[in-house]
Amino acid sequence: MGKFKSSLTAMAVVVALGACSEQKAPETTSADAQTTTASQQAQFDNVLLQEFKGPYGGVPAFDKMNLEDLKPALEKAMELNLKEIEAIANNEAPPTFDNVIVEMERAGAELGRVFTYYGIWSSNKSSPEFREIQAEMSPKMSAFFTQITQNEKLFERVKAVYESDELKSLTPEEQRITWMTYNSFARNGATLDSEAKKRYAEINEELATLHTKFSNNVLADEENYVTYITEDQLDGLPASFVKAAKAAAESRGEEGKYAITNTRSSMDPFLTYSTNRELREKVWRTYYNRGDNADEFDNNDIIKRILTLRDERVELLGYENYAQWRLEDRMAKNPENAMDLMMKVWPTAIARVEEEVADMQAIADEEGADITIAPWDYRFYAEKVRQAKYDLDSNEVKQYLQLDKLREAMFYVAGRLFNFNFTPVEEGKVPVFHEDVKVWEVTDKDSGEHIGLWYLDPFSRQGKRSGAWATTYRSYTTFDGKKTVLSSNNSNFVKGADGEATLISWDDAETYFHEFGHALHFLASDVEYPSSHSGVRDYTEFQSQLLERWLTTDEVINNYLVHHETGEPIPAELVEKIKKASTFNEGFKTTEYMASAIMDLKYHTTDPSKIDPDTFEREELKKLGMPEEIVMRHRSPHFGHVFSGEGYAAAYYGYMWAEVLTADAAEAFMEAPGGFYDKEVGDRLVKYLFAVRNAMDPAEAYRKFRGRDAKVDALMRDRGFPIPKEAKE
Repeated sequence: MGKFKSSLTAMAVVVALGACSEQKAPETTSADAQTTTASQQAQFDNVLLQEFKGPYGGVPAFDKMNLEDLKPALEKAMELNLKEIEAIANNEAPPTFDNVIVEMERAGAELGRVFTYYGIWSSNKSSPEFREIQAEMSPKMSAFFTQITQNEKLFERVKAVYESDELKSLTPEEQRITWMTYNSFARNGATLDSEAKKRYAEINEELATLHTKFSNNVLADEENYVTYITEDQLDGLPASFVKAAKAAAESRGEEGKYAITNTRSSMDPFLTYSTNRELREKVWRTYYNRGDNADEFDNNDIIKRILTLRDERVELLGYENYAQWRLEDRMAKNPENAMDLMMKVWPTAIARVEEEVADMQAIADEEGADITIAPWDYRFYAEKVRQAKYDLDSNEVKQYLQLDKLREAMFYVAGRLFNFNFTPVEEGKVPVFHEDVKVWEVTDKDSGEHIGLWYLDPFSRQGKRSGAWATTYRSYTTFDGKKTVLSSNNSNFVKGADGEATLISWDDAETYFHEFGHALHFLASDVEYPSSHSGVRDYTEFQSQLLERWLTTDEVINNYLVHHETGEPIPAELVEKIKKASTFNEGFKTTEYMASAIMDLKYHTTDPSKIDPDTFEREELKKLGMPEEIVMRHRSPHFGHVFSGEGYAAAYYGYMWAEVLTADAAEAFMEAPGGFYDKEVGDRLVKYLFAVRNAMDPAEAYRKFRGRDAKVDALMRDRGFPIPKEAKE
């Protein structure tokens, strides 16, 4: 589980100052006995509060979770956690690492368990009933977290440990978590006067409500705007997509139709293959207008209010803007450094887009299409260019990309690099929250030692948020008895028809490996304390981005990319085409991402009073020379990374920052005698880039792996871009 983070808006923090560890019973007096007994009975009756039971060190009771238990469980867990915090704050013994920091690491076990279930309802099986509870509880949770950060006695004890001579005698990990704990208080209002603290708390509560509303508005548009087409509108669409669209329509009660759901995994292939330009435009507009339909689910006013409140809050802390506050403890350190990286790449990216569009327009003209390339044409004509330039058909490649086989490939890579073995858990042995979820036990290949469990929830369905993500239900710690890992990967692939393989695109295969990289980061961890799992946002995507590189290794290609009907391995000539086309369409991919990252920084470095969300995005992108044929990967009204919480706010650039590390680290493997499976480099990878988590400063950890800092020219080479003069120097 996550622990105390720098952003205290309800769901940005999973457990305030707490960990998923076994909770020690507090001492009681006879006067408290009756109250304690009643409390324990309530805890016993509510499954969401109970310790995980069963095999593998205990597992969540997903088969027994009932929504009616959620609100009372949250309220009880917060009550219990506050009692623990008060006990730490009011301890009369002199403050020490053990009686302050360690006790804070130990606190919040019940709340951590409740948030495990909360996260499932929020991300994997949302409903109108849950959203009502979420809307009610978000500001209450924010108030709870703020109550802890504004506990003056607690902060004074934390500060005393941080400034004590004892700090020098602690282990490096213990010193780091002490600093992180102190920093979390100092950066979140602990030093403010009483009036400012009151306003700070009010802002957090309102932001929690707004973040929830923003997220639920996007989900509503994803559920409400489904495009149904008929058989005569299927021209150009691959058979596998047609079958999946038919199944999606049938599951929604629309027999005889085909559903283009309002998710990227459905939109993207439709825009790539459909020959019906009018329908392409409709699907494109439906997807990119999420949260921007001038109806009850419109997010523009919410964006304005969120930005205004964030700016006011950091002004209370003495910062010029939100981005300055956010990046202070990140690798980038300040928004200027982050924007500088963006600007090193941006001109080359949009220049490449111009070349890509020229290639597309030439084909459209040659075909007599009588059109000017528009955003809903980009994927369609990019595919034609791919076939013309590289004789590479994405749909042909897709026939060799079976979801199950790719999962086996990921297991193979994990075995080679991490010495992990994945064994399916017998159905019914571990509770799951949906029949699509499968579970594997992870063990060490040599010793057989149990490492943890890996849950997989791969398919799109109603009530599940879009995109792909990884999470943990329990993280590895040893400070209070060894706790093994419960990790999970979640995706939104369009499920294949009954009895048939689920086929995915090359981009989706990369995403599959990417998210598995996060899971391996969880599973490989070797840290003592829960706080060491808190990520540094512009570093935490690095490990998962790096794992994508193993998809193109010969071992994976030759053994796991086999035809879904014949079982024949992918032809060598097709592999060669894939590799030759590896930087194809890089202008599009880089520009659509960077537009979102740059706008994120601009939103959080501009006076909110000067921002009209309806026009700000358009005007700022025009100043940047944004190509008209492309839109932001995440347009502002559905930019959940930034406006449904604060995890990526002013930090979406972090993917690019991590890409520099990724490209540079990949070259370390390419230069090694054993390539991507080189034993010596692989051992350094596990030791310094995965196992250490956040127990070591990321910059130091990277230098230990690479022997130096990363260089941006590796990124430019990787994308096939010319290297700017300043990057060479």
